[in-house]
Amino acid sequence: MQKVDLKAQYKALYAPSAKVVAAVTVPAWQFLLVDGTGDPNTSERFQQAVETLFALSYALKFLVRAEQAVDYGVMPLEGLWWSDDPSAFSLQAKERWSWTVMIMQPAYVTEELVARARAQVAAKKDLPLLPALRFETYAEGLAAQTLHIGPFSTEEATVVRVHDFIAQAGYRPEGKHHEIYLSDIRRAAPERWKTVVRQPMR
Repeated sequence: MQKVDLKAQYKALYAPSAKVVAAVTVPAWQFLLVDGTGDPNTSERFQQAVETLFALSYALKFLVRAEQAVDYGVMPLEGLWWSDDPSAFSLQAKERWSWTVMIMQPAYVTEELVARARAQVAAKKDLPLLPALRFETYAEGLAAQTLHIGPFSTEEATVVRVHDFIAQAGYRPEGKHHEIYLSDIRRAAPERWKTVVRQPMR
């Protein structure tokens, strides 16, 4: 059995320093994705989307392990956040947000495997958003990122640091605000939550 640690392979992208903001180039990767709108803290669709993503991601992991003799850890949940009116995007106005939640899938996962895993999950669980889940490539390219440690309510200062770095480097933000959730918020204390904050730039 081959064991693969994807987070270790892509440490620069999934375990950045909290002390500095850094420029990174993010390759095109394949993801499972679900879209929605509204405040994630109160949105039933958001909770259903997360449950659906993890259910299918674990089904794929076990298929790959059984059929390809490769064992890898399911990657963390990621979120893209934006507003149709960029000037209205604010961490204090979450009810106006649009979002995509997603989980990166390794190259072992194919369209055919996703279709089979989807059928397996559908037979076992009632997940209303399973038909809405997509499997596609997301390309981000050049971005600035850092690690935020603490609750989401204190994240704004970290976001400002990222945008200041972009401006000072002579770039401009372009694309969707991106977060990667490294902690299990059900178990970890809020002051220890770790979130990668990333912003594409051009």
